[in-house]
Amino acid sequence: MAGGAYRVGETALLAVVEEAEPVVGRWRRRFDASASAGVPAHVTVLVPFLDSGRIDAGVIGELRAVIGGHRPFSVRFDGCGRFPDALYLAPTPEQPFRALTEAVVARWPEAPPYGGQFTEVVPHLTVAHGQQEQVFDEVEGELAGRLPVTAEVAAVGLFVSDGERWHQRGEFPLLG
Repeated sequence: MAGGAYRVGETALLAVVEEAEPVVGRWRRRFDASASAGVPAHVTVLVPFLDSGRIDAGVIGELRAVIGGHRPFSVRFDGCGRFPDALYLAPTPEQPFRALTEAVVARWPEAPPYGGQFTEVVPHLTVAHGQQEQVFDEVEGELAGRLPVTAEVAAVGLFVSDGERWHQRGEFPLLG
């Protein structure tokens, strides 16, 4: 999740990584607009998900079942990676994130990851977005001495945009 203007009622399924916040929070607040819009450090499972008006008790129950079918897992962020417009922490393993995304998309094919923008979805935790290369270099250099970050992923949160800020509206535990 990155960018600026958010659509009212847009939703996202995010694996929040609280353990990363002390390491990346300062950089995210400066260089990732989603942080100042209320989004915690996370690895995206699916954005956009269904419009908030479509999320009813039935969808909540199905999300609970789909996400709950996956086991909690440990993840480690050893280093950074880059997209043309973003610097991110790369998770190891990444497969459990891919499996979550694939399971949700299999159930709701009308909600492809990132609106179908990318042919391959790469699990990542964005630290900086839309900055000059030298900013990415500086941030990556600063992060190098603070990694690795290890975390337990035990739930996926449902976040909803009010047009300016994101708010968590639900949490679905990984039960396996």
